[in-house]
Order: sequence, then structure tokens, then C-alpha cells
Amino acid sequence: MAHAWRWLRSLAFVVQMYLMMLVLAVAFGPFALFSRDWAFRAVHAYCKWVRWSARWIVGLDSQIRGVVPRDEVLIAAKHQSFFDIILIVSVVPRPRFIMKKELRRAPLLGWYAQRIGCVPVDRGKRGRAMQQMVEGVRADRDRAGQLIIYPQGTRVAPGVSMPYKIGTGVLYDRLGQDCVPAATNVGVFWPRRGIYRKKGVAVVEFLPRIGAGRPVDAFMADLEESIETASDRLMAEAGFHRHA
Repeated sequence: MAHAWRWLRSLAFVVQMYLMMLVLAVAFGPFALFSRDWAFRAVHAYCKWVRWSARWIVGLDSQIRGVVPRDEVLIAAKHQSFFDIILIVSVVPRPRFIMKKELRRAPLLGWYAQRIGCVPVDRGKRGRAMQQMVEGVRADRDRAGQLIIYPQGTRVAPGVSMPYKIGTGVLYDRLGQDCVPAATNVGVFWPRRGIYRKKGVAVVEFLPRIGAGRPVDAFMADLEESIETASDRLMAEAGFHRHA
């Protein structure tokens, strides 16, 4: 009975989350059309709403740990579900993403993504995708902010191993920027797919930055070690153990 009740609450949460996305997108739209700052205000407002409503409706609290990057930097983040995107964007001043090009066609979401400066790439063509990433970011360097990339390229469920892709290293090398790794445990509570949301504390933790100028191989090794170790620690804190 308790499980069924939580599933119903989770469904109510998901429904209102997408309804609020529509409401805020339309409400902020006329302002965001003429001002990129208003586009950022819209996405910040939405992310804060999702965090608040998750706590109120399904008992899923959230925390940000570590030093939030506010300068022009590359953020390489563990990606487990939509909620880690929400947490990062709720606190980073001017976020933009490396995103799959298909999202440009998503109603409202695709338009806002372009307004805040997200860089679309064709994930099916590796060499072309890396070229698109570098060209897209360089073409928009006047829009200083925090560029967010997921080194594994997709959402990865807790306990699942997936290699880190070299694209993050290419960007790090070509852009000459510091990189801030980010770990998370959100997948323990909010799955990659499905409705059910668990009660608990979802965390995104910004880790010590990796300075610009390191060899790509060394950078990638340190990045993976940093993110995976911290994410395992956060998931264990939430009651999940990789080898349980």
C-alpha cells in the first residue's frame, strides 16, 4: 500500500513538473526572446521549482556541495538522471550544455537551449561531433559562462560502468580552461527512466578543479578517478553500494 501511495505521489510530481515547464516557458518567453539574461532567469526559476516541489511532494531533498563555479570554466559531470541537470543549473550562473542535436527540435526546450547558448552535436559521428563541439564553443566565446559536458555521454545508472569519452579531454585541451568535476548520487532516488521517486537526499558535489594545460591522457585519468570515487562515496552515503 505504501509503495502504491509513493508511486501515485511520484506520478503527481512528474505531471506537475512538466506542466510547470510549460507555464514558465510561456511566461518568460516574451522576455527571453529579447534578452538572454531572461532566458537564464527562466531556467533558474524552473530548476528551483523542481527542487522545491520534489522535496514537498515526494520527500526528495537535494543538496549542493563544494565550491560552485562562477567563472568561465568547463564542468564535467556525472550524469545519472534529469535531476542532476536540475541541481547543477539551479546554482550555476550561466550554464550551457553540449547537447545532442535532436533536442533542438524539442518544443520550447530546444528554443531555450539555443537561447542560453547550448552547443548541439551529432553524437552518431564521433569525429564530426568533436569538431562540432570545439567549433560551436569557440564561435560563442563572447558568451562567457559555465560549459557543462557529461564525459560518459549519456545517463548511467548507479552501479553501471561505462567508459569516459575523449571529447571532454579534447574540449579541455582546445579551450585551455580549468575543469571542475562534479559527482552525484541522484540516480539512487530518481531513475534514468520511469515514474517512481524515492525519499532521501540527492547530492551534486563540485570537486576540486583541474587546472588548464595538463596532458589529455593524464587529465582524463584524473577526471574519471575523481568523479567515480566521489560518486561511489555519495551513493554509499545514500545506502547504495556498487558491489552489494
